[in-house]
Amino acid sequence: MNGVGIIGAIIIGILAGWIAEKVMKRDHGLLTNLIVGVVGALVGGFLAGALGIGFGGWIGSLVVSTIGAIILLAILSAIKRRA
Repeated sequence: MNGVGIIGAIIIGILAGWIAEKVMKRDHGLLTNLIVGVVGALVGGFLAGALGIGFGGWIGSLVVSTIGAIILLAILSAIKRRA
């Protein structure tokens, strides 16, 4: 999340977690959305960097964070089903 600051990263994390929650048809609280969004930002940022995709600002960070959060929830869902 380049150039958005710590408060911006928290806001983007909450939004990304909330969007991922709705896409994956889940029901989490605000804190869980924040955690999923921030971890999703790390996952999305890593994948975008590995693929050579550049992103910046609020919109780019939100998109990458949301994609990462959706991937994270899908992985957690697959692990939960196997257990």
